[in-house]
Amino acid sequence: MITVCMATYNGEQFVRQQLNSIRDQLQLQDEIIVIDDCSQDQTVSVIKSLDDSRIKLISNQVNMGPIASFEKALNLAHGDYIFLADQDDVWLPNKVATVMDYLEHGKIDLVVHDAKVVDGNLNLICKSWNKYNHNHFGKYWILTLIKNPFTGANMAFNRKVLRKCTPFPANVPMHDWWVGATSQKSGYNIKVIKQCLMLYRRHSTNVTGNGHRLRQMVMNRYHFLVAMGGYSSGHN
Repeated sequence: MITVCMATYNGEQFVRQQLNSIRDQLQLQDEIIVIDDCSQDQTVSVIKSLDDSRIKLISNQVNMGPIASFEKALNLAHGDYIFLADQDDVWLPNKVATVMDYLEHGKIDLVVHDAKVVDGNLNLICKSWNKYNHNHFGKYWILTLIKNPFTGANMAFNRKVLRKCTPFPANVPMHDWWVGATSQKSGYNIKVIKQCLMLYRRHSTNVTGNGHRLRQMVMNRYHFLVAMGGYSSGHN
């Protein structure tokens, strides 16, 4: 069983297209858990209009932000395999099958794939997100401290990873950063796929991934280091 975890916030413009690209690749027993973080537009109505029993929509009572919303979705996941999804991308038709081949048959715990970078109208910006964002995947989590190469929308993992990375510690800078680094520290099998399996939208209203301020970058790494210092690769 697959669980797709998504957090939404004012995503009415793109969420229908994204959910359709995901639903087309899932089986009847799979699920999509969507945590809406107090959207002020028609996001909730758009999702409900899809009328798909596989979509479990939960609306936050107060705005929690993307990290807490994703953690909430992860805590509700029933699947043996977890995919993370943003509200505004488009999954290419072979994404789930390609990733699952590694997770089910390749003895891989966490998969990270590449993506094509596009604008809001799906016009190509760059053929590779990893090149565009200068992502470099090392074996050791300390390298991930310097620059996070893990992009949640491009990640999927098994329940072993889920159990190790949750609950998230206080002040963790971003959920994908934490999931990737704890998997590294635990010595899990991580597979980086060069294949582009998604159209990764970059536009003015992205909830995550826009802008970096020096002070915030420094504080993020401080909080990340503190969190990793308190993390045991053997915890449950």
